[in-house]
Amino acid sequence: MEEIVNKVAQSGLVTLDLKTFLPESASIRVFDIKEFLFRELLLREKDFREAMKSFEWEQFRDLYVAVVCSSEAIIPMWAYMLIGSYLEGVAAGFTFADAAAYREELLLKRIEALDVSPYADGRIIIKGCGDESIPEAAFLAITRKLKPVVKTLMYGEPCSTVPIYKRR
Repeated sequence: MEEIVNKVAQSGLVTLDLKTFLPESASIRVFDIKEFLFRELLLREKDFREAMKSFEWEQFRDLYVAVVCSSEAIIPMWAYMLIGSYLEGVAAGFTFADAAAYREELLLKRIEALDVSPYADGRIIIKGCGDESIPEAAFLAITRKLKPVVKTLMYGEPCSTVPIYKRR
């Protein structure tokens, strides 16, 4: 009987799944300023300050907070600073963006922080298909990060790759 050989395993190809860089959706919460406005349109300073002071900020402990205002109100810049002063030291991070944009920002930061030394001179495949939608910006970022160190960079699956870069 002939032995079955896994040629993909012997090829030295390394598959990198960008999904592993995505923060869990549950780790991102939205803080909507609209909820603290008079008639969802007007920020009254005294009332807003009191609401921020009495708000339960601990619910954001170690989470990422996407600060938004879903109404068409004009919010003074100091209000964002006040919110940030309460989130600092509680939340894992925070920014002014919707949850999807913040998730992408965190994904890109994680790619930027990637230690590329394990991929030096490697034959790397960036996984193509998956059950999570990966933003286009992530594919640009991982290419920028890996191209200087890898021997080859491909996109797809080990059985069907699209060549992207090959060091000469």
